[in-house]
Amino acid sequence: MKTSQLLRQYRYGILDFKGANLHSANLKAVNLTRINLTQADLSEADLSNTDLSGACLQQANLTNADLNNASLVGVNLSEANLIGADLENTNLRGADLSGVDLRCANLQQADLRSANLTDADLSGADLTNADLTDAKLAGTDLSVAKTQGTNLNRLSWDEGERKQEHTSHHWVTWSGK
Repeated sequence: MKTSQLLRQYRYGILDFKGANLHSANLKAVNLTRINLTQADLSEADLSNTDLSGACLQQANLTNADLNNASLVGVNLSEANLIGADLENTNLRGADLSGVDLRCANLQQADLRSANLTDADLSGADLTNADLTDAKLAGTDLSVAKTQGTNLNRLSWDEGERKQEHTSHHWVTWSGK
């Protein structure tokens, strides 16, 4: 799908773009609130300064995507692939990041207050100066991430939050088409 086509349809009130192929799309500084990009391929896309508040990006592929300074307040990113993504200064307040793969992602100064990071993979992630106040972290290992200066106040490790003991990432089986 071409970026111009998505933006035109979005302006006409179409919000459902499930499974869209937006690899390397330039969606910088646009308003895409409440959009449905479930299982979409946004790998290497430029989403910096974009407002995706309330959007559904469940099981989306955001490998190496640029989400720098984006607003992802209340977004559903459960089971998404964010390997190597740049989320510096991103507002993820109240976001559902359960089962997300954030290996080697840049989350410096990200606002993750009240975010659900249950069963997230943070191996090699950089959470320097991020705010995780009131975040849910059951099944998540923070020792594998860089956490210098990170606000870790009132974290919840409640195992009752977990969907299953061993979460698998569904996006891994995608054909990439």
